Amino acid sequence: MPHSDNKSTALAIRFEVLYLLNLLLLPGIAFLILAWFYRQHKAHPSTLVRSHLQQTFFTSLIGGALIVLVIALLLVFGGFSSSYIWMWIILYFTLAHSTLVVFGALGLAKAMSSQSWRYPIIGLPLPKDN
Repeated sequence: MPHSDNKSTALAIRFEVLYLLNLLLLPGIAFLILAWFYRQHKAHPSTLVRSHLQQTFFTSLIGGALIVLVIALLLVFGGFSSSYIWMWIILYFTLAHSTLVVFGALGLAKAMSSQSWRYPIIGLPLPKDN
């Protein structure tokens, strides 16, 4: 495990918290803040910072795309007046959204331990050391 300083660990934690806030409490607002951090720190010298920033930013994009896809599919296959709409919404939140939240909790635990983290299945490859 590469050595990480406290500032890098604090940034990694901040990115994971913003990811979770985007999913759970402040959707959109937390993503915009995360996007701003991405612009500021995407070339950060710390692999820890870059890994958590890339994973949270791009997984947030995937989560947003999933929501758009689910809404589009619901409209195409019955619209919001369909009697099955709530079943599909509950399935989405039970499966996809909850999985993204669990990934974020695991990412936060890794950040707090100063360890890099790759989101399973949808995560980008970890950045290389500079």
